[in-house]
Amino acid sequence: MKDPVTLSSGITYDRDSIEKWLEDGNFTCPLTNQVLRSFDRIPNHTLRKMIQDWCEENRNSGVERIPTPKVPITGTEVSEILRSIEASMQRLDQCGFLESLKKINKWGLESERNRRCIVDNGTAATLASAFDAFSSDDQPLERHYNVLEEILSALNWMFPLEDEARKFLGSKASLNMMVRLMNRNDFSSAKNAILVVKELCYDQEFVEALMGVEQVHEILVRFIKEPICHTITKASLMVIFSMVSSSTSNHHERVKKQFVEMGLVPLLLNMVIDGEKHLNEIGLGVFDRILDSKEGREAACENDLTVPVLVKKILRVSELATEYSVSTIWKLSRFEKSHEGRVLFEALQVGAFQKLVLLLQCGCGDSTKEKATQLLKLLSPYRAGLECIESADFKNLKRSF
Repeated sequence: MKDPVTLSSGITYDRDSIEKWLEDGNFTCPLTNQVLRSFDRIPNHTLRKMIQDWCEENRNSGVERIPTPKVPITGTEVSEILRSIEASMQRLDQCGFLESLKKINKWGLESERNRRCIVDNGTAATLASAFDAFSSDDQPLERHYNVLEEILSALNWMFPLEDEARKFLGSKASLNMMVRLMNRNDFSSAKNAILVVKELCYDQEFVEALMGVEQVHEILVRFIKEPICHTITKASLMVIFSMVSSSTSNHHERVKKQFVEMGLVPLLLNMVIDGEKHLNEIGLGVFDRILDSKEGREAACENDLTVPVLVKKILRVSELATEYSVSTIWKLSRFEKSHEGRVLFEALQVGAFQKLVLLLQCGCGDSTKEKATQLLKLLSPYRAGLECIESADFKNLKRSF
């Protein structure tokens, strides 16, 4: 036990364990099966002292002393601090606001239980409302910069955000401010902002609004072209994926064309060559969606890396990466008739036929299976004397039979 507490039944449990038991909807003492008269958890200081003394006695055996736990916060305490935050927000009082937010962050660092209590009492919605309020103030960014950055930093450990918080962060003022923070030459600011934007991109309405914000496309591409860290790169790719996947409307076609004109196709190809698994999956997913546009397919066909890289990724990274790679080759060979022969010729030269046959033998999803089958039919007329295979691609593959 790290934090022993006693229930109304007289039995002592570790606080985290018994709280999980109660949160799961149980109303009894696990040992005696008595219905609890109250849910109070009284700290057992005597037992805690015994545990700490035992840790001290066994320090030479590698046992670390358990620190004295802090008393968990209550919903009432959280509600009081949120009222203080709301009052500071209405006055646009930065000092008072930051002081209250600092207290919330301090509580959150103390324990997972505190973080749950903070989130469950609507803190994210209050902070999102404050972000909207400070963003709407007609003042230079530098005036409220510290407050805005601290709010986004706090929201990052409160995911997933509730609907009310999403509504405030999806306002025009909030969206514009997050993009401005992403554009600052500051690592912490950019990271906190892009992570919140990524969290909100599961909402179609938010994605639609985001696409209308000035400079957002340029900033996202820059994060990939000039990587700062893996976290920012992955988040940027996820946001782009949401933007190019959300619809087939003319608006979204323009967005895809805009990304192509910014050079996203070669950036993605170079990124996935030696990228780690998750980066490969997201990058190939974006690449696949970009190729739904004629401009994307043209840019891909003109790049010498396209076919070799895509074929290389089949059966090499993951099932998802294979799915995207097959889909992309299929789109190039089916919809770009002026390049069809060259695409198929290059695919055969780097071993696409054998990989597709093996993919069907190993098993794959229905959509991928259909595309792989169609590709094999298209490749057959070009096979004579062009096949080659790299056996390293097939190491450790498991068949479905």
